[in-house]
Amino acid sequence: MTFVAPCAPDTTAGRTGARSQAALTAVRTAPTILDGIRRADALVTAAREEPEAALSVLVQEIRRGEDQLAVLAAVHALAAVPGARPDTLLTALLDDARPWVREHTVWSLVGRPPVVRAVPVLAHLVAGGGFPGMLAQRTLQAWASAAGDPVSDALDHALAGTSEPGARARLTETVGLVPGSGATGLLRALAGDPAEDHAVRGAALEALVERHHEDPEGVPGLVDLAAECARSGGALAPVARLARADLAAGPAASPPAGTGRTVLQAFLHAEIDRDLTFSGRGDNGGIATLLAQLGDALAAHRTQHGTGVVRVVTVSRGSHDEARAALPRLAGPGHVFGVVPFQGAPVPLADAWPRRVAAERGLRRALWAAGPVDVVHLRMADVGSLAAAAVAAEQGIPRVLTMAPDPHALVAAREAAGTLTRAGFGAADAVEHLWFRVRLLADLAAGAEHLVLFPRPDLARDARVLLGLDPDAPGRCTVVPEGIDLGSVDRAAAQAGAGTGRELEELDAVLTGLPAERRGLPLLVTVGRLHRVKGTADLVEAWAGDERLRARCNLLVVGGNLAHPSVDEREQLARIDAAVPRAQAAARGLLLAGHRPHGTVAVWLAAVRRGRPGLAAARGAYVCASVKEEFGVALVEALAGGLPVVAPAAGGPATFVQEGVTGVLVDTRDPAALSRGAARALDLAAGPGAEDAAAAAYATVRERFSIEGMAQALTAVYGRVAAPVTDRSPTP
Repeated sequence: MTFVAPCAPDTTAGRTGARSQAALTAVRTAPTILDGIRRADALVTAAREEPEAALSVLVQEIRRGEDQLAVLAAVHALAAVPGARPDTLLTALLDDARPWVREHTVWSLVGRPPVVRAVPVLAHLVAGGGFPGMLAQRTLQAWASAAGDPVSDALDHALAGTSEPGARARLTETVGLVPGSGATGLLRALAGDPAEDHAVRGAALEALVERHHEDPEGVPGLVDLAAECARSGGALAPVARLARADLAAGPAASPPAGTGRTVLQAFLHAEIDRDLTFSGRGDNGGIATLLAQLGDALAAHRTQHGTGVVRVVTVSRGSHDEARAALPRLAGPGHVFGVVPFQGAPVPLADAWPRRVAAERGLRRALWAAGPVDVVHLRMADVGSLAAAAVAAEQGIPRVLTMAPDPHALVAAREAAGTLTRAGFGAADAVEHLWFRVRLLADLAAGAEHLVLFPRPDLARDARVLLGLDPDAPGRCTVVPEGIDLGSVDRAAAQAGAGTGRELEELDAVLTGLPAERRGLPLLVTVGRLHRVKGTADLVEAWAGDERLRARCNLLVVGGNLAHPSVDEREQLARIDAAVPRAQAAARGLLLAGHRPHGTVAVWLAAVRRGRPGLAAARGAYVCASVKEEFGVALVEALAGGLPVVAPAAGGPATFVQEGVTGVLVDTRDPAALSRGAARALDLAAGPGAEDAAAAAYATVRERFSIEGMAQALTAVYGRVAAPVTDRSPTP
């Protein structure tokens, strides 16, 4: 794909299959799993250019099955071979006993001309949902323009064969991707049927509204249908209310020329508001904080300097009523917040792939209401970026991608540790979709006009080894450190110094759970989502298992929805409860505070340094136990607030933590190293050089990691990317 140059055709080898065999051998002998995934591109190219000779080589490898990485490479190469025989083989692989082979076969078919005999199988997978259902839906969508009737018939047949509401809703959503009056008629019937489940009717209605935007004359009577759905009440009513608002609204007017650029940034796994009310809950982590503060800084930078970015549209997830309320605000000036709605409860980031179509529709709605957007900034290889990239491409909006090595660093680390091998790669991939995410990031990079990289101790090496990217390519990449709002750090320090305020009263209420004998101890604090990648349970286990550490400090955990935990939060809480039973936690020095608004957390971090009279001693420390961290908003905020920090030795923290002075870098996967690091950080906090170290840390953050500096650097990037766009008026 993106970073592997195809080999030149070799017609002699093509007659014997030698080139395909050589490419397959290169995959098998690749020094790392990541290299093997990249080398699969050459195998695809060889199969395409020597189709007859490649066929037997690929089939033999798929049947052998010993090297699961090579098997998957062969599946993708088989999909590049034209003709009826590969169609038959690929259709058979949809029923393979190995789930990871089935999954990659569905994915590989997306770039192939329609295989009619495979359509019913794909429709069945759509009904089943999950990641395979999303892949099947993408493939059917790609085939629908050339094979609309077979696709529509298969979906109609699948609908007739199931009564389960979730399956019917997924099939209905997919019907909405099929062009033609037949699909429109089926959608109208589903939306208007009072006997249908509300999720099914809602999916049909949302598809009809999108068709109306494409062809206002193609869906007559839609306003009345939406009104009828709104009167139905229940879960359908908010969907219908948003549909009515969407139908009533026209596109936002274009701003006058020369008024500055508009940037859209999306993170669809969080609920982001200006006050960061939900910080630390579910997937509302550091990136949510970053986007809220960055949007404000970008807009403020434009106000002060008169050029650059005039508007920032930050889009996150929410309810249909929240999306409806946000629509009128999206055309406003400055930093505005939009909402992409999803039916059903929030799901973890890793399980959100089936929401691709809803994400695309929500983003189109936001763009319709916001007016012309000059740049879309993508982050992460997730379903939100997959959707945003597709919508930006269809509307001709340039893209900027912040390219972090995720999941690349995770794959490399697990391979080095021996927990991820070529022989077992397929099984792991079926759960974590590692290959898809690696290739998605490559596709996002290929479609982006510019790439933004994080600082790393050895950036050039990591970019080449992990990402297969040359960071020195002229005009292609810019290194932009992320930043924090130092104003909030300063305000928090002032409030903690004054010793009064609602935030401190809330902290005191948490600390009063400590028994008298533990109230003279400093606090070890960690802030963030309750997720295994953040290592919260690892930290609790390390603290609880180290008697000397436990005797010298209490542990304050800030983050997570304790009342209604998500799946990821429940997993972490179960491990925490096993280490320190909840009923005994405060008595033993463990304080679970749950998620708090960002402003509250900032004051608490300042109080950890200063202490709380009669409740907690001064000179606490901060621990980031993340498996991986490129930046860490809370980590840098703690550093700026004068707390010695414990941080992962791998990734970005090594670029800003001064070992043994402002913090300690450790292997966070090692409990003993984690507890030793925490003890060392407490030593630094109590040492004679603590104040000088705090001042140095603040200076480092101010000079290199302020949100204003980040906004200034990105404004220049956006200017280069959007410069060719001179006419933003709607196409007549």
